Amino acid sequence: MDLRTFAFDDRPDLHERAEEIFSAGWPEFIFHDPVADQQMDRVRQWFGELNLLLVDGEDRIVAGGWGVPVCWDGSLDDLPGGYDESLVRAVALREAGGRADTLVIAAAQVRGDLQGRGLASEMLGLLAGAGEREGLARVIAPVRPASKARYPLTAMDEFMSWTRADGAPSDPWLRTHHRMGARVLRSAERSMTMKGSVADWEKWVGFALPASGSYVVPGALAPLVIDRATDQGVLVEPNVWVRHR
Repeated sequence: MDLRTFAFDDRPDLHERAEEIFSAGWPEFIFHDPVADQQMDRVRQWFGELNLLLVDGEDRIVAGGWGVPVCWDGSLDDLPGGYDESLVRAVALREAGGRADTLVIAAAQVRGDLQGRGLASEMLGLLAGAGEREGLARVIAPVRPASKARYPLTAMDEFMSWTRADGAPSDPWLRTHHRMGARVLRSAERSMTMKGSVADWEKWVGFALPASGSYVVPGALAPLVIDRATDQGVLVEPNVWVRHR
């Protein structure tokens, strides 16, 4: 397959199609993270060189991914809290005129009909390469394990310890990173926080939430907590920090 790489901003003609492709297959609630929403305009404006599209010879989008630059001293204690905090730290560092040294891969996705062909690894490698060109010596990622939604009541620390007979992670997305030589660092227990009213959540999950309490909802990595007294639902999702070589 003849593939070319572009910065997202260099191909405005593909933006609408990219939005369709990269929103497909995700639960609706994933698009309602207020911290990410608050940061995203500046992320797109300031870090466009880390937002990539992989396109085939017929100008069709094959995959895409993006990341943000942060300052990290390499220790577990200095890791961002997860996806949300990575965005906050990247924007704050830029505003303060600081120098980043680490790429956080925030997302990488392959078009649905092309999954399973090794393109996810290629996309991750392209992002790492973009980070290197920007002078970012380290590469880390808050990975959202693809199969964790089947086990929303299982703690992430336990889930990420599950392996196959060959010793590779049982989760396919963690396994992709593992095959590339990435090392699991630790769980990110509060990586993303999605919020909405009770009515919002009932629309997003497709069923009634009649009482306050915790609910297992399709696609979520952890239980949704509903408080009808305040008319709010909150889903705090864990991720897994990995470091690439």
